[in-house]
Formats: sequence, C-alpha cells, structure tokens
Amino acid sequence: MRTDAPPFETLIDDLSHEGRGVARVDGKVVFVEDALPGERVLARRSRRGRDYDEAVLVEVLEASPDRVEPRCRHFGVCGGCVLQHLAPAAQIAAKQKQLLENLRRIGGLQPDRVLAPLVAQAWGYRRKARLSVKDVPKKGRVLVGFRERQPRFIADVRDCPVLDPRVGPLVGALGELVGRLQSASRIAQIEVAAGDGMPALVFRNLVDLGEADRSLLSEFGREHGLAIYLQPGGADSVRLLWPAQHALAFTLAAEGLSYRFEPLDFIQVNGALNEAMIGQALALLAPGPDQHVLDLFCGLGNFSLPIARRAGRVTGIEGDAGLVARAAANATANGIGNAQFLAVDLAGDLRDAPWAGRGIDAVLIDPPRTGAQAVLEQLRFPDAARLVYVSCHPGSLARDARLLVERHGYRLAAAGVMDMFPHTAHVESIALFERT
Repeated sequence: MRTDAPPFETLIDDLSHEGRGVARVDGKVVFVEDALPGERVLARRSRRGRDYDEAVLVEVLEASPDRVEPRCRHFGVCGGCVLQHLAPAAQIAAKQKQLLENLRRIGGLQPDRVLAPLVAQAWGYRRKARLSVKDVPKKGRVLVGFRERQPRFIADVRDCPVLDPRVGPLVGALGELVGRLQSASRIAQIEVAAGDGMPALVFRNLVDLGEADRSLLSEFGREHGLAIYLQPGGADSVRLLWPAQHALAFTLAAEGLSYRFEPLDFIQVNGALNEAMIGQALALLAPGPDQHVLDLFCGLGNFSLPIARRAGRVTGIEGDAGLVARAAANATANGIGNAQFLAVDLAGDLRDAPWAGRGIDAVLIDPPRTGAQAVLEQLRFPDAARLVYVSCHPGSLARDARLLVERHGYRLAAAGVMDMFPHTAHVESIALFERT
C-alpha cells in the first residue's frame, strides 16, 4: 500500500457492495475504506487502477449521522466485519438498496412489493465460523482469528463480539493454547460450531497429535465447557476427543422442532434470524395440506420440516449425501412422516429427474452463493403457483430471477433482505415468485 501519496478531500456519495465508501474524483471512481455516504473526508490513494482507484481514510471532516463507534477493538484490521462503524438500521437499509439495485440492473426487475427487512440480535450471533491459525515466530505466538482486510495475514485478535459468547471471548486463549502444543505449527484452522448445548471446536491437525497435545486440548475443553474434535483429513475424518459423548443440535421454538447436526455441517449462522427467516418463508409459500412442496438445496431439512407440518408432502433435494441422511433422521426424530429426502447433484444433468415436473405445487430454493442457474435452465415447475427463493448473494438472485420471469412465466411478487450477518457486507435476501 502506498503511504507517500498526497491526501485529497472528497465527498462520499454511495456505499459499495464490499462496504467501502464510493467517491468520484476528477470523473473517476475512488473506493475509500471506512468512509460512509454523505461524509466529507480526507483520504489517501493506496492503489491506482485503470477503471477505479482505492484509498484509505485519513480523517473524517464531516461525519454521517449514521456513523457510530465500532464496538470491536480490532475493527479496521480484522476483515470479519467491515460495517461496525455504520448504525445497524443504516446497514440493513444499505443492503436493501443493494438488493433492489441488483434486481434492476442484472435482472431488469422491480418487485411488486418490498418486504420489511428481517433483523435479530447484532452481537454474539455467529454460531458457525472458521478461524485461521498460524504460528508467527516474529510475534512470538500463534495467531487465531479471521483474515485481515489484507487477506494474506491473520488478524491478531484476542476476542470477537460477533461470535457465540461462549467462544468469542476465548479467541486469544485459543492462540495461547495452540502455542503450547508440540504440533503448534501443524494446526491449520479451528472450526466453531455452536448449538443449544455445549459448543464444539474442530481442530484441523495436519499431523497426528501426541498424547501431551491431546491432553492439553482436552483440558481446555473441560475448563471452558467446549467439546473438542480433531480433523486429521477430510470432512469424514472428524473425531471427538473430549468429552466421551457429544451431540450438536438446535431448536426452532416456534415450530417445536429440533435438528441434530455434525460439526462441519452447514447451518444458518444466525439462529434467531434463521427462525425469523423460516417464518417469513412459510408465510410467503403458504403451503396447504393438499400440496406437494419441492425443497431444493434442502440441507438438514431447515425449511423442509416446518413445511411438512403444513403441506401434504415434501420432497427435499440435496447434493451432500451426509446432509440427506441427517435430514431424514431429523424428520423421523420429530415425528414427521410426509417428507422424503434424495441425494442429487443439483449442478448435474437434471433433465430426466423423476422428482421434478408435474405434481409440484410449490417450490422453495435455498442455493449456495453461485445460485440455482443450472436447476432453472433444466427444470420446469408447471404446476407450482408459488416459488420462494432464499439467497445469500444478490447478484445470483437477480440473474436467476430473470430466468424465472422470462423462461418460467413467474412474476417477482415480493423481495426483501434479512440481516443474517450484521456488521458485514454480506447480503441475505428472500424473494417470492408467483405464476402470472
């Protein structure tokens, strides 16, 4: 990064999808880290490009009324959160604006109705996380945390206020723990998984750990009430070290449902927001007792099980066979007999899929960041009057929305954002499509 460039004064007129302030200087776009719309700032260029420049904030000359004091002492270095200096209400408003702009610019669409944003607690919400680990001899210790804004480095943090409060205050202690291990340099990452009971830490160990190291890890788990797992290989190599027995689960209180999951399974990061999101999806989908609902990318059955309580039949499709097995087990454990789950590669050839086509009355899609383009280009749902799309990337949603309107004959009836990741630039959204 350049440090010798002269500072310049500019007005910030927008917020980028990465959470940086957007200015226009001499007709050229400049992205200014930590600057907010409406602010007049002093900035210094850190990088010049052909289409845009990048700059760092030197001083805020006129502050936005939405600027707040970041709660985390590591803000500005750690890349986990980039919007802590923006009031939560302004954060979600910026995300709503980004969603609508993507729908307009990429999809050529405007929803008939903009849904009120869904929000939940803004701190201590994160129940899943992957922490990087690196032994740094120059610092004389092991660093544990998220990547810095310059992602080549791991942020030197001691606590994290967005992590589950049973784990967040222990980030520094985790670094000290790994530093005491004989195999300190061979621990690559720590996965955090928290449910309603004892949280779990999965240590990715690149070599087999000796008895002394295993004892230290077990003692840490015992002292702090954390289950300790080791992962010497792929996802199927995860093994419980301490205690002798442990199970992860979360509940949906409003639905009276409980979900068992494994430490590396995908679950929605924000538990309270997940429950609100499911309520929103059910209200939009409005499944009836005589309807067959298709749930694509169903995972553990997050949406399938509550839908099954209202619909006549649910078919959940998921590419991960392990998740399919656990979704079926969760259905059985909750006394749900009208849901079936199939392991299918949803990025593959789906043209002869026996579970799609006629007889599907409603569809729910909850794809990864890449979206559901492969599905929507191959499958048709001619009998489905409603389709609810849950998205973790507004660009792929906008692209797929265009497919649903132009090729499938739907209209975009409603869309809105959900604050699954407060203080980050991540945009989670939900959209309802109705047959025209």
